[in-house]
Amino acid sequence: MNLEGRSLVTLLDFTKQEIEHLLDLAARLKKMKREGKPHRYLEGKNVALLFQKDSTRTRCAFEAGAYDLGMGATYLGPSGSQMGKKESIKDTARVLGRMYDGIQFRGFANSDCELLAEYAGVPVWNGLTDRFHPTQVLADLLTIKEHLGRIEDVKFAYVGDARNNMGNSLMIGCAICGLHFRAVAPKELWPEESLVEKCKELAEGSGGSITMTEDREEGTHGVDVVYTDVWVSLGEPKEVWRPRLAALNDYQVDTEMMDNAGENAIFMHCLPSFHGVDTEIGAEIAKTFGHEFPRVKNGEMEVTDEVIESEKSKVFDEAENRVHTIKAVMLATMSKTRD
Repeated sequence: MNLEGRSLVTLLDFTKQEIEHLLDLAARLKKMKREGKPHRYLEGKNVALLFQKDSTRTRCAFEAGAYDLGMGATYLGPSGSQMGKKESIKDTARVLGRMYDGIQFRGFANSDCELLAEYAGVPVWNGLTDRFHPTQVLADLLTIKEHLGRIEDVKFAYVGDARNNMGNSLMIGCAICGLHFRAVAPKELWPEESLVEKCKELAEGSGGSITMTEDREEGTHGVDVVYTDVWVSLGEPKEVWRPRLAALNDYQVDTEMMDNAGENAIFMHCLPSFHGVDTEIGAEIAKTFGHEFPRVKNGEMEVTDEVIESEKSKVFDEAENRVHTIKAVMLATMSKTRD
């Protein structure tokens, strides 16, 4: 399998076999890392990490992954580039493409990532946009495979705001790889219909399925994975909190929901998560809305502290796997993959 020169803007551009190849490669790289075996396969190459949005996991995973593979990495934060201000996306792509061997982009518009990939002349990897977050989904799939022993035929419930980049990307990944995806959310927060129909077509070919439901109990009954994400994303105004809390209050992942899932079900979250008052936002939401929405009075929003700290929770395995799957993507797209 040769993915050299390919960009990763969305998993829609990859086949089931190509995704499985990346997961197998990530598992091998993880094993080498755990065993202390050097794997500096890309020594002499350099990558640019272009961030319009700040991040912990994405930045650290790309930097640590680049160093493990022997590369140099240049971080360009929200104020570190003139892209879109004094320089067009196309020009930025062509400049960075002449200086670097690969570019990571984390930003707002997915169309910007598409332009970078079109004009850079080197692989471009989507570290998160308004529509997609493919590197996160690869880490999620690897985590599921590690804990459940498979990804095909897994019953997967995504609970909460399903029309965001994570809802879109998880639905795509499940559809391609043969999982049974359920969006458990208010109808107004379901993914856009055209993407749902596209994923249903993909699921027919992979043996998976796509289901939309507003029923919390029915949607999570007997599933193997319960997954959620923050209810309000970075960059959204404070004004959306009250209507979002009103819409999603009954979709909080709690012990009752996990007990309704399969006996060996695992809990997943891409992080960061609001499950207490030990963050500024968590404390502010509890103070401002706790009297109106009792579920959030302790700063617990999309998931309770009890669930995220339970044995069923695999969120930190998931976070670690960002490094290994991102390394697999960089290695596979920047060279002929070594078996």
